[in-house]
Amino acid sequence: MALSALTPSQRAEALEKAKAVRKERGDLMAQLKAGTLPLTELLARQDAVVGKLRMRRVLESLPGIGAVRAGQLLADLSISESRRVQGLGANQRARLLALFPPKD
Repeated sequence: MALSALTPSQRAEALEKAKAVRKERGDLMAQLKAGTLPLTELLARQDAVVGKLRMRRVLESLPGIGAVRAGQLLADLSISESRRVQGLGANQRARLLALFPPKD
């Protein structure tokens, strides 16, 4: 089944929406990196903006976690490299939150 062609106005609207979502995701990653947004709050969100984030990118955005450490954590937690936040299982979430408890 072929996708229907978008009108120029529909295409422009879709591009603006995608741009807004990318900006919001970038802002969330910056807040994680700065330590102003705890991982528990990020994982508690149930919207598509957070749900489509890859776990590797989330872990790399945490303070003090780089690409190598993120890969090790994913392997230790039995989380696929390509897993998105919305696809995490209950046990994976629990183990992840146990590693990164909220700071009071």
